[in-house]
Amino acid sequence: MNKPLRRVAVFCGLLVIALLVRVNWIQFVEADELRNHEDNRRVAIERYAHPRGNIIVGDKAITGSAETSGSDFRYKRTYKDGPLWAPVTGYASQAFGANQLEALNDGILTGNDDRLFFNRTIDMITGKDKKGGNVVTTLDANVQKAAFEGLGDRKGAVAAIDPETGAILGLASSPSYDPSSFAGNSDKDSENWVALNKDKDKPMLNRALRETYPPGSTFKVVTAAAALESGEYDMDEPTGAPETYKLPLSTNTLGNEVKNVCEDATLREALQWSCNSVYAMISDKVGNEGMIEMSEKFGFGNSELDTPVRAAESIYPEMDRPQNAMGGIGQASNRATPLQMAMVASAVANDGELMKPYMVEKLVAPNLNDIEVTQPQTLSEPLSGENAQKMQQMMETVVNEGTGSNARIDGATVGGKTGTAQHGIDNRDLPYAWFISYAKDPDSDKQIAVAVVVEDASANRDDISGGGVAAPIAKSVMEAGLGR
Repeated sequence: MNKPLRRVAVFCGLLVIALLVRVNWIQFVEADELRNHEDNRRVAIERYAHPRGNIIVGDKAITGSAETSGSDFRYKRTYKDGPLWAPVTGYASQAFGANQLEALNDGILTGNDDRLFFNRTIDMITGKDKKGGNVVTTLDANVQKAAFEGLGDRKGAVAAIDPETGAILGLASSPSYDPSSFAGNSDKDSENWVALNKDKDKPMLNRALRETYPPGSTFKVVTAAAALESGEYDMDEPTGAPETYKLPLSTNTLGNEVKNVCEDATLREALQWSCNSVYAMISDKVGNEGMIEMSEKFGFGNSELDTPVRAAESIYPEMDRPQNAMGGIGQASNRATPLQMAMVASAVANDGELMKPYMVEKLVAPNLNDIEVTQPQTLSEPLSGENAQKMQQMMETVVNEGTGSNARIDGATVGGKTGTAQHGIDNRDLPYAWFISYAKDPDSDKQIAVAVVVEDASANRDDISGGGVAAPIAKSVMEAGLGR
């Protein structure tokens, strides 16, 4: 072979080697990324080529699949009581993708998860259509219905937890939306999607998990826990607080809604009547570092709280002394999700042990074999057992003799805390009404922890209070959880 031909042969050989390297790189390194790329339409077509598996509440499916025509998508997702369950399921749309449980469990629901390989192989051999697995939730249909109907036309959210396991029993958000309205890819689906995204009331916002609010006086439960854990206070010892508290390094003073009961009140009395002066003073004495430490034990500052849908981070930030005093009564830059405040109530109810919240009980194959079962996990222990029981007595006093009387349930043990959170410039916006609580049935051993927030923009300002607006909703949710 002469020299020019040898050079051409070497060059061609290098081209072949480069081609082989590139092909193998695509096949074995980039394959998953290309297969799952959002712009790869084959993925979406394959996703809707078969009926999806279902999301289950109790023993009933709250989702389904319907055959369609006139499109290369054979099936589209359907939802039963869509607005009721949307904060749990999320959506799966041929045109607009998926979110929440629909997205996080897409592999199981479509049947493409590697753990379903054996099922796929058997179906292929036997000639059966491909099937997806199911997602079994921890939700209680009665609790969810009570929460959603309790909110009615008002903006707000409810989170309910089993304190002993962390299982989420209810997760309602209002206003809500029907995921079926844009599950297809027609012009009407597009119109509905655009309208929902333009709606100023944000119906697609999951307020229970993804919205943070100033927690108002419900946060005094955390401040009271910090006081007990410091060893400097006991629940029935006078605190030495004044009737009107002058904020540190400031000329501003802080009064109380209920008059002539907060001066030198005990922790129990101060929680019973929601004394700002007592808990602002305690927050200042515990200090910003101590308040951050206690709030983080209850779950604040956790940016990776997955239920498995990730909750927004609740925060008790670094603040100066006057701001930290206000933070101790749930104001200033202190913010929390409804789920976070339900976690606070659940830790108190569970004798100081905070369980990790979760809403998927298990994933099951089409043949109903379990693929993955969630085991309850301890997240933290913010309170000693002794101090948790003191907190229970204090919260039960709030319901039996204080501002939370609207949450009483005959024959059940109920603890709670009201909250009315100011916000906006100079607190000019309508406040948020809060209530956190737990209930225990001595006969059945059932228990439930609940947090309710109502953004009651349509109410008269004087009518807004945690005890008057949010506590009745919490009561109906707790009754549903106890089976009453």
